Formats: sequence, structure tokens, C-alpha cells
Amino acid sequence: MISRRQMMIALGAGALAPLELLAKQRAKSVRIGVLLTLYSANEGAPGELRKGLRSLGYREGKNAVIEWRSAEGDYDRLPALAAELAKLKLDVIVTDVTLAARAAHQASAKTPIVFMAAADPVDGGLVASLARPGGNITGLSILLSDIGAKRLQLLSEAVPKVTRVGAFWNPETKYHANLLKEIQAAAGQLKLEILPVAMQKSAELEAGFAALTKANAHALYVADDPMFFKSRNQLADLALKNRLATVFSHPDFVTAGGLLAYGANLGDMFRSSAMYVDKILKGRKPADLPVEQAARLDLSINLKTAAALGLTVSDSIRAQATRVIE
Repeated sequence: MISRRQMMIALGAGALAPLELLAKQRAKSVRIGVLLTLYSANEGAPGELRKGLRSLGYREGKNAVIEWRSAEGDYDRLPALAAELAKLKLDVIVTDVTLAARAAHQASAKTPIVFMAAADPVDGGLVASLARPGGNITGLSILLSDIGAKRLQLLSEAVPKVTRVGAFWNPETKYHANLLKEIQAAAGQLKLEILPVAMQKSAELEAGFAALTKANAHALYVADDPMFFKSRNQLADLALKNRLATVFSHPDFVTAGGLLAYGANLGDMFRSSAMYVDKILKGRKPADLPVEQAARLDLSINLKTAAALGLTVSDSIRAQATRVIE
């Protein structure tokens, strides 16, 4: 017959087993890969991913290993970098834009992938739908209804005399054709003429500006694209040289010397992607995690550039700005 003392010991041992298992699980380091196109690992925006992970209990070097890879704006390098990550037996991979997510998926069709700033994840072939992604990919999208039209409107408010606006776009970026239709439709209401200039390489930038000067353009709209992001300093310099007011998607362009930028806060989106990582590491499937859209949009203005162009930015534009460079 088992004594009461023996029973208590047995029960205690049984209770300890799950606790020991939990302790082992917590002690195990999770392995997270990060594949970047726009930024290097040490820049400010990707640092928000680290902050987001830390807030959820993941400490790099303690209970988390993070493998960082960056194409530094050269998306031809993405397949090789994705292949490197695929060999590391990672628990999850975080990417920034659509091209990086696609490269990660082609390198590993089973590893869960979280994209941080896909432009159009459905049309781009990453997910079946925003509500039910399917497959091994989910994340956050920067594509918002009428955001292209809103950028054009802000440019028109900032530069009231503008009538002809150049538009740099990349035919290889799938959603750009739809974006171009959107801004052309908005231009009619704003009494603007859009002058599209297609380019696929940064080496074509100078020729693009020459074409706009010949067409007597007054301003320039630049579509979201890693190629343009990589060339943001050159873009800002050439725009100023050619006396063109500019509108972009990210504040980094304004820091580089562009006039206006309106779009998703990428730091916020990097931080938010950590929540997806956490859910996946705790057992959720990417297929069941809906794609979220940017929760916050920022307007940035460079008043130094405005002054160099001889422009006076209206009070209404300043009132809408979340960041002003003076």
C-alpha cells in the first residue's frame, strides 16, 4: 500500500515535470533570420525590430539568435542572401519589401516568413488574401487606398503653381502600373498633368531628369521602389539641381533633401512585425494570421529644400506635418 508521503512525492514529481519542460523551452534560443533590401542591419528602422522583440521577452545573445542579411539596396543580391538564411534552420524569417519576401519563400517554402512592408501582397503573389494569407507568409502591408492620390494632393498644396508633374516608376515593380493609374486619375481632379518616366536602373536617373526638364515639368512624384530608395541622395540632389519640388513615400528621402514625404512609418512597422514573430514562435501558423495595414502615416517636410527652391510652405501643410527639417 502506498503511503501518503509516497503519494505526495509522486504528485510533486508529476507537477515538476511540466515546469522543467517549460524551463527548457524558455532556455532554448529561438533562431530568427532578417532579410533586408532597403536598410543595413544597424540603421534606425531595423533597430525597432530589436526593440519589439525585446519587449516581448526575446534577448539577442541570450534566448534569441538573430541572423541579419542586407542587400543594401541591390535586390539582385537577395536570392543568394535568402539561400544563406535557408541553410541555417531558422524558426522564422523577417523581410522588409515584397522582393525580399519572395526571395525568402523561393529559398525556403516551409520556414515561416513575416514581411514588414509589402506594397501589395496579394497582387504581388505573396498571399492568397489579406484576411486568409494561406501558405507560410504573412505580415504588414504599406498599400493603402488612395495613398498615391493623397501624396499628389499634398504636393499640389505645397506648390500651388505646379501644373506638370513627372512620375518616376519601375515597370518591373508589379503594383506601379496601378499606382500610375491612381495618380493620373487624381491629377485630373487637381488640374495636373502627369509625365510618366519609366526606369529600371539608377543609372537612368540623369536621363530621366533630362526628359522632365525638356518637358517643362515643375515637380516630381517618385513611386516606392528599392532602387529609388538606394538612390535617394542622388534623387534629392538632381531634383534640387533641376529645380523640381519632390514628393516621396518615406521620410528618409526628406532627410536626404527631398521636399515632401508621406507614407507609413517604417520604424513602427518593423516593431509591429515582432508581434507576428512572437505569435509564430508560440505556435500560430502564418496562413491564419491576417495581413495588417500600416496604422500610422507620417508627413515629412524639408524647409531647407523649400527655401532653396524659393517656396513658402503653407501653414496648412505645416500643421499636418509630423516631422519638419528646418
